[in-house]
This record gives sequence, C-alpha cells and structure tokens, in this order.
Amino acid sequence: MKILIISPTFSGIGGVAQHVSKLVKKLIERNFEVEVLACGKVGCLRKKGLANLSFIALSSLMLISKRKSYDVVHAHNIPSAFAMRVVSGRRVLTLHGVFSDQISFLYGRGLGHLARAVERVALGWADAITAVSRDVTEKYRRMGFSVNHVPNAIDLRDLPREAVRLYDRQVVYVGRLSKEKGVLDLVKAFLLHDVDADLLIVGDGPLRPLVDKLSARSPRIHVLGYRPRSEALKLLKGSDVFVLPSYHEGLSTALLEAMALRVPCVATRVGGNVELLEGGAGLLVEPGRPAELAERIRELLSDRRLAENLARTAYDRVVSRYNWDVVFQQYLDVYLKSPL
Repeated sequence: MKILIISPTFSGIGGVAQHVSKLVKKLIERNFEVEVLACGKVGCLRKKGLANLSFIALSSLMLISKRKSYDVVHAHNIPSAFAMRVVSGRRVLTLHGVFSDQISFLYGRGLGHLARAVERVALGWADAITAVSRDVTEKYRRMGFSVNHVPNAIDLRDLPREAVRLYDRQVVYVGRLSKEKGVLDLVKAFLLHDVDADLLIVGDGPLRPLVDKLSARSPRIHVLGYRPRSEALKLLKGSDVFVLPSYHEGLSTALLEAMALRVPCVATRVGGNVELLEGGAGLLVEPGRPAELAERIRELLSDRRLAENLARTAYDRVVSRYNWDVVFQQYLDVYLKSPL
C-alpha cells in the first residue's frame, strides 16, 4: 500500500510534528510504502501568517506537477487539505484542533469567519475525517460531518528512565511560547501569587522576548528555551507539577507525556485537556485565571497524597487509551475502509 502523508510540520518537538513522525515510523515498520510532504520538502516561508499559505500553494503545485497516485493520502490539519485534494487516492484528513477557532483567537473574528467557510469546503474533500480529541470530534460533528475520534498518542518506549531535577520544588511548562498556550498566565501566577517553587519554562516561540522580560522580575522563574525532546522529557520527569495553561488545545502531547511519566498535572478546562484529566487524573482550572492556577499548583505541592493519586490515574489512562500500540491500529482501520 502506497501512503502519502501531508503535514506542514514533520520534525521538532511540537505535538503535530511528533504525531506525524511517529505515525510514519509505525507505517514503515509495518512495510507500508510511505512518502512525506512537509515544509522541509517544499520550502515554506517562515514569516508569521505566511507559513500555512505558502505550504498550501507550494505543496499543491508540487503534487500537481508529479501527477502520482496513492492508495491513501493522509493530510494533517486544514492547510494540508488543499494538497490532499489534487492527488488521487483515499483521502483521510486528521484535525489536531478546531481550525477556525484558532484563527479567530489569533487573528480576530473576521478572519475566523473566513476560516470557518474554508474549513467547511476542505472537510468536504475528505473520504474520511479523524480528530485527535473528543472535543474537536464533537465540534465538527455539530457542523454536519462524520468524524472518527482517533486520539493523539505517545510511545511509552520513548520515555526516559532518568529524571533531571534542578530545584527542590520544581514546576515545569513544556511547549510553544505563544498566545494560545497561555504561558503568560503561568508567569503571572508565579509573579503575583506566591508559589513556593521554581518554575522551568521549556520551549520557544513568538512570545519569548516578553516571557524573558517578565521572568527577569523573579529569581524563581527560569526560561530554558528550546531543548531537544530527550532533554525536555528528563526535566519533565524530574518535576513535581506540570502545568498547561492553554486557551486552545487539541490533545496535548506534552500533557500526555507528563501523565505517562507520572507527573501530577494542572491544565486549563479547554479542548482535549478535559478529556485527559477529568475524573481524577489531574486538576482543571478556567483559562485566563493566574490566581486559580497558582492555587492549584500550591495544592499539588502541599498535598502529595492527592498528587500521587492523580498521577497514578493519569498513567493508567494513557496506557489504556492513548499509546501508539492502540492508536496505530485505529488509523489502519480508517485507511482500509472502503471509500465513502
């Protein structure tokens, strides 16, 4: 079976990139013939607001010129759907978040309405649609589309045995430093609300200069910047609490990794965070509330029995539902179904 994977991101520590690269690795291990079309191959523009547009244009033109056919064409997120449309094969579109909601949050409601119209058209090109969280699945089903819930996942074999602890009481954020991730709320929680711990911020992104500026006000906030995934995971494993203060989220790989490493978690009540942590697997707070965030972090630092119970439930949940041994077969089932 010949499979084409289309995704703007394929390498790096981002959640979509990790998901796509692991899927490709699993397919190759099972002797599928796999090609990947990503920004690294077509040469996307890296300027804000132009990366997706350039990927849409360049990936589509490349596939039109090749005139190849595949058994399965698997696109990840709405910008990849345009290239998916110009290739023959069973078309599978995976949604890692609600595209129009993300655009609206980042660029305003006007562009959000335009994005909603674009995604309706793009979803109509797919023979099968999957989404990585129940929240995303239900939102697109309410738009009238048939959507399969195939969750994000991690490979437990990738997790480190070694933990790195830099401070006695260590709280960690691992992720992109961008508006939708809410990292400024976490910094404010430590600056304004007396959390007796050191905060590690692991990651990079457009908000890095502002995060650096605010963090300089406290000797207990440490901006480590980008770290290779292997190093980031060791820092995560060595921490007392992982925090994900997002405003929008599909199904966070970093949150899954924290759960699998048995690190107690605090996250905002948005997107797939609810699916992962509700029912005793972590603590949830409303987005945009630094004081509540600080309170929940202090709760886990002070009540270690609660923290251990939450971490144990979270680990069991990942093993049973969100590991690649389970999820890979779900993708194969989607690939092998007859076209709609």
